[in-house]
Amino acid sequence: MNFIKKIIFLTILFNFSVLNAKPVPESFADLADKLMPSVVNISTTQTVRTTTNQFPFQFPPGSPFGEMFKDFERPTERKASSLGSGFIINTNGTVVTNNHVIAGADDILVRVGDKEYKAKVIGADPYMDIAVLRIETKNKFKPVSFGDSDKSRVGDWAVAIGNPFGLGGTVTAGIISARNRDINLTRYDDFIQTDASINQGNSGGPLFNLKGEVIGINTAIIAPGQSGSIGIGFAIPANAAANVIDQLIKFGETKRGWLGVRIQEVTKEIAEVERLKKPQGALVASVGENSPADKAGIKAGDIILNFDGKKIDTMRTLPKVVASTEVGKSVELKIWRNKRLISKRLTLGRLESSEEFREKKSKVVKKVEDIEKLKIAVRDITDVDIAKRNLNKKTSGVVITEISNRSPLINLLNVNDIIIEVQKSPVKSSSNLKKLVDDIFKKGEKTLLLTVINQNNQRRYLGVKIN
Repeated sequence: MNFIKKIIFLTILFNFSVLNAKPVPESFADLADKLMPSVVNISTTQTVRTTTNQFPFQFPPGSPFGEMFKDFERPTERKASSLGSGFIINTNGTVVTNNHVIAGADDILVRVGDKEYKAKVIGADPYMDIAVLRIETKNKFKPVSFGDSDKSRVGDWAVAIGNPFGLGGTVTAGIISARNRDINLTRYDDFIQTDASINQGNSGGPLFNLKGEVIGINTAIIAPGQSGSIGIGFAIPANAAANVIDQLIKFGETKRGWLGVRIQEVTKEIAEVERLKKPQGALVASVGENSPADKAGIKAGDIILNFDGKKIDTMRTLPKVVASTEVGKSVELKIWRNKRLISKRLTLGRLESSEEFREKKSKVVKKVEDIEKLKIAVRDITDVDIAKRNLNKKTSGVVITEISNRSPLINLLNVNDIIIEVQKSPVKSSSNLKKLVDDIFKKGEKTLLLTVINQNNQRRYLGVKIN
């Protein structure tokens, strides 16, 4: 009798599970038809400057003939193009995409269906890699709306539409593979991971749920050896993106909360010494002078466990929580100091008004500077460079963008090598490098000692004869 009861119970349980399970869609065709008019293809162009030697040979570094025939070098400009995706969020042609899709672009073209329009940047945020564009036309467009990405669960269906490899209007489907992924790509990593096929050109495109709501902005993939999609793609969650997008539309820039501390991870060893039950919180490594944290009496060595009622489980949680908090808000912090819990209250500042932000901002400007004495062109290193090459986050220096045939560095360094020191002095920016080199030439020094990071991320020293 008990055996029969068990069978009946299991049958009821199975039927209940089936009734509550979401049906597997027979097709995504209706959804694709509905959403396709709101997804756009983005193409950008930017000018790249180079110099070419008209001779079938080149002079060795330091040769007097190089200087004699320098007038025969031909400066050339070429247009480099890139592709991306985006989606319309307003009938007036407001488009959301990734910042890296449009960064440094001279011209931006947006294709909607079979029509192409010029577009301008309304605002861009390199910190979260989001940009907002406006299509330059009076035509009306069909927008899509954001869904609640916090309700998206691992295993839910996800649909991506975009412009991979220039093949516009491409629909791929998969599931949400994971949530809250931190891949050290941006300061505020909190990605949705999906196995919906995402490739080069999908950047900036939407990730939809089955209701046709945008739950993410497709941003990155893991592609060993540039092999293309292997089923590991990442999207910025809609809830995190929406606040940034609203600010870019309203102000043309972001307004993030700012605490003014440099933090590091609380390791198991640190937790033991501090007598915490487990590794948690964010350890304050230093406090910025006159910052909100400084004024509130927060000190190096404090461990922030709670911010404005939100638990800080790991170091990476704190920047996200602080950034999403309203500027000027009075907030309470729970801090572990000297093996006991204390509270501090402070008024949150604005990140974009801080010295920290101005220093960081200078790193994302890709202005090219000619170092005439060395016959090279360089630009400041950016946070994107540091993330892509997995460098130390405190790395400063300049990236080589061009090397003339007359340069003493020809055949010794390559484009994309990073110069971090000159005569053992740190290189802080392109203009700083120019001044250092000019001073060395004025002193009549005969050898230049460079510290560089090559394309294999190897640090090495290079001695170059200059006189």
